[in-house]
Amino acid sequence: MKVPYVEDKTTQGGFSSPSETDLTRMIRAEVDSWTPRKGPDWTDVLIRIAGSGPSPWVVYTTASVCLVVILIAAYLVGSALQLGALAPPPAQVHLH
Repeated sequence: MKVPYVEDKTTQGGFSSPSETDLTRMIRAEVDSWTPRKGPDWTDVLIRIAGSGPSPWVVYTTASVCLVVILIAAYLVGSALQLGALAPPPAQVHLH
């Protein structure tokens, strides 16, 4: 918000400090004239996220570890339940 500069001491020929009603009117006019921009400012949001988040190698390492854990768990569950290619081959029965 833009506010006019006001000195504590008045000088000869300088501006005097505005009255409280003038200051209230100026602030009200500034607030009433403000309109939000259309849509979010994505570049600003992305810059703030990039600056505050973890470094990329931490994210990639964590994601890789999670992927390995998921694959091992899927293999173990598939083997235990004999699903798909993890099931043992069907037994061949020869009846005479």
